[in-house]
Amino acid sequence: MRINADADRCVGAGQCVLAAPDLFDQDDDGTVTVLTEPGAATKDAAREAVHLCPSGAITLEEG
Repeated sequence: MRINADADRCVGAGQCVLAAPDLFDQDDDGTVTVLTEPGAATKDAAREAVHLCPSGAITLEEG
């Protein structure tokens, strides 16, 4: 699984950080940053972050 985060689409809502703080953070402008790719223990949290993102800035490539 790979996380894609589009900083240009990000609106800084922070839902990704709330859903998966081990995977996401926000920079000084509030834009999403990916900390690490999801492992077995964080795959569900990554999927939840994608679901909660109001701007659709986060996508997952599963495989």
